[in-house]
Amino acid sequence: MSQIQTSGKGRSVDVDLNLVPFIDLMSVLITFLLISAVWTQVSMIQLGASFASPQDPGADKYTPPPLEDLILRLDVVQSGYILIIGTVTKPIPKIDNQYNAAALVDELTKIKKRYPEKNGIKIAISDDIIYEYVIQVMDAGLKSGFAPELLTGGPS
Repeated sequence: MSQIQTSGKGRSVDVDLNLVPFIDLMSVLITFLLISAVWTQVSMIQLGASFASPQDPGADKYTPPPLEDLILRLDVVQSGYILIIGTVTKPIPKIDNQYNAAALVDELTKIKKRYPEKNGIKIAISDDIIYEYVIQVMDAGLKSGFAPELLTGGPS
């Protein structure tokens, strides 16, 4: 325990400071810091050739981006489907006021043949769409070989 004593005129100030709660708090904070610290391993960037040596003339200069970066999204709105593949937008309108699920399956199958490594499709559904149409869209994605993932918030 710590103690402060003062002498002088007036009231005597004898205060006992209880340091146990402070020590407990500090031990908890230090433990939390050690547990929540991000433990990283130092890694080294591997270079194919040194900066001074010439590059291999047979090396491919362009590497395409990984397929995780390819945007594959399907918006379901009142006017029909809007299929977004990267920067290309392809609308699939309704026929006789019905969603054209067959055309959607055909388009998704073509995309799956073009990008066989792509597994998922993001589906954004407008708030006023009936649940039955949501199931039809998810079934179309599964028939085409994609794993449908529903997005919240609807189409943008």
